[in-house]
Amino acid sequence: MSTQADATDDLTGTRVELDIGAVAHGGHCVARWDGRVVFVRHTLPGERVVAEITEGAAGARFLRADAVEVLEAAPGRVEPRCPVSGPGLCGGCDFQHVDLGVQRDLLGAVVSEQLSRLAGIERDVVVRPPLSDTAADGLGWRTRVTFAADPHGHLGLRKHRSHEVIPLEDCPIASPALPRVLDTPWPASRVTAVAGSTGDRFVAAYDVTGELPDVDAVGLMADGHRVRGRGWVREEVDGREFRVGGAGFWQVHPQAAATLVDAVRRAVEARPGETMADLYAGVGLFTAFLAEEVGSSGTVISVEGDPRASRDARRNLHGLPQARVVNGDVEQALRRGEVGERADVVVLDPPRTGARARVVRRIAALGPRRVVYVACDPAALARDVKTFGEEGYVLGSLEAYALFPMTHHVECVAVLDRAS
Repeated sequence: MSTQADATDDLTGTRVELDIGAVAHGGHCVARWDGRVVFVRHTLPGERVVAEITEGAAGARFLRADAVEVLEAAPGRVEPRCPVSGPGLCGGCDFQHVDLGVQRDLLGAVVSEQLSRLAGIERDVVVRPPLSDTAADGLGWRTRVTFAADPHGHLGLRKHRSHEVIPLEDCPIASPALPRVLDTPWPASRVTAVAGSTGDRFVAAYDVTGELPDVDAVGLMADGHRVRGRGWVREEVDGREFRVGGAGFWQVHPQAAATLVDAVRRAVEARPGETMADLYAGVGLFTAFLAEEVGSSGTVISVEGDPRASRDARRNLHGLPQARVVNGDVEQALRRGEVGERADVVVLDPPRTGARARVVRRIAALGPRRVVYVACDPAALARDVKTFGEEGYVLGSLEAYALFPMTHHVECVAVLDRAS
């Protein structure tokens, strides 16, 4: 089904039959064609498909493709619940075509493969659903969504690896509690809609060029400036309330924060009077619960780079004098000694790029008995685990959670103990 091409020829649009191999990090599976690796979306391991090349020239080391026809389906394939999920359509979901249980199996395989390839650690990883899964069908869970606007102001999501916007009337994975921003055009390049766990709804628009529509929300912001209402929402976890700047970072699954707090508290095994550091701490989610556990004789240093999140953290940690907030870059705060000279435990929840070697080595220099690493990217986690190993820390327990159903994203909580 293919023809010979010069090494510089663009293969986009070429259709080939492929036998699909293992799942890979990024929401695709791996196949081989003409001596090259092909990363294929919308398929499953063990399938035979007709794939259309979406990126790559004849001389490229690897190609990207979409499965446009399934010749032999694998167990676990289901009919997508979203009408704009599939080749050439919305890139927001990777696994709409996969049974939820099989999705978790795929995520576990990815985490295991990254640990093996990047850290040299062999580990079978079981991925669990959230503690209390209020979105057991994998839909209606996303409480924070940033929609892009097309040239006419209609909101939607972009195609995979493209700037083209697919306008939406609805998004099946979005929480039904979100403000109804899809009902009208917006004079903006993108719009963030938020549904807080306490019922607060919030909207933020960016690159605004005109008057914003009226929406039912506690606050509306334009390019970082409050238009009406307040600029924050309330979130609640285990009976404790947190103030979060409306478009600031907070876990997007309604049960994610509680699930991760539970996992971190169990992993830390806090002792009263200990000194802890909570790095990339956001609005102080983990800091608050860790401060309760170390008690008034302990200390928790909460380090966050975003000034707005640090301001929210100071409010959220009011009444916990054992918690201290440091606003600044994590690596610089460690280098300047703002975290102190030692720590019994370090918790870190870095961005998708990971902590990286310089931060890992500065954490190890604090001599913690235990490091608890919360990771949203298995490749970054594996690279940092390898560096921790070079600094004398051994990977202990690792829990993984499917907090982003229908997507390739997975959250891990890893324990690293200082080798005796």
